[in-house]
Amino acid sequence: MNKDQAKGSVKSVVGKVQAEAGKLVGNRELQAEGLKNQLLGKAQTHLGDAKEAVQDIKKAVKSVL
Repeated sequence: MNKDQAKGSVKSVVGKVQAEAGKLVGNRELQAEGLKNQLLGKAQTHLGDAKEAVQDIKKAVKSVL
């Protein structure tokens, strides 16, 4: 797991908590902020996944050459 994957996971969880808190207290702004953070967290996690895949491909190419 690289730092983008870790940070993305944390951001996604924080967003989920914000969204649920906003829903619980009826604060649509907090709920929207939470949903935004969830999406940003998932995007950052996917970025980390892509970076890790590139690193794996680089290692595989080096081992073949």
